[in-house]
Amino acid sequence: MNQPDVHGFFDQATFTVSYIVSDPQTRHAAIIDSVLDFDCASGRTQTASADTLIEHVQVNDLKIDWILETHIHADHLTAAPYVRDKLGGRVGIGENVVSVQDTFKDVFNQKGLATDGRQFDELFADGGTFAIGNIEGRVLCTPGHTPACVTYVIGDATFVGDTLFMPDFGTARTDFPGGSAGGLYDSIQKIFALPDNTRLFMCHDYKAPGRDYYAWETSVAEQRANNIHINQNVSRDDFIKLREERDSNLNMPKLILPSIQVNVRAGELPAAEDNDVRYLKIPLNAL
Repeated sequence: MNQPDVHGFFDQATFTVSYIVSDPQTRHAAIIDSVLDFDCASGRTQTASADTLIEHVQVNDLKIDWILETHIHADHLTAAPYVRDKLGGRVGIGENVVSVQDTFKDVFNQKGLATDGRQFDELFADGGTFAIGNIEGRVLCTPGHTPACVTYVIGDATFVGDTLFMPDFGTARTDFPGGSAGGLYDSIQKIFALPDNTRLFMCHDYKAPGRDYYAWETSVAEQRANNIHINQNVSRDDFIKLREERDSNLNMPKLILPSIQVNVRAGELPAAEDNDVRYLKIPLNAL
């Protein structure tokens, strides 16, 4: 199996790991889950996190084929348009993004929002394929956290988005609109069916209790044996019960409102109004 080079870049403000995945033979590459820095208090965006990715690409003479999203993130704004402007590439996401757009169009009263996914360059179906140089990528639809979650299998490396965390931290919440604890269980079984030595890369890490460092790489075998929520000894019914009980006590991510209304537009910020200022909406008492 082809083995891509994988470099993770940790954004501590959002606990997000962005990845650059490259074919060492052709130097073609993809960027997965980029971050646009956003300060809620000031409403200011910055590009330091994305610039770190761009610098790595330029220093290592990589050519970006793809800018991939594992799902519509609720905890950070994507930097996909900024990265595409600087490096080229096509922005891809799972085809079920259209259901997320349809849901949040009403939440934010975005009457002009197209809900057919046209904001993205590529909508991937389950089993869809793409190439990074000579390495084939394959898409697994893995809903549960959100309806649009996908997992990217690129050679021996797999990028699971928020579906799984490190084994000592568990699994993703499923209480967002369209989420499903049963669906998440079924999606994780798809990942567990991959070869034992498949490298799994997480989208987030929060340091599990007793662990004093951040980590984001594991394997199928390690997850299947040791994940505290969903190892091979946990039944589907037990997982649903555990997940739904945990989710009932979770707070919303602090950046969920700005993130989703930007990310459903593939990262494009709202158009400036007649005073040349862009605005995000905060729906009051609606969620």
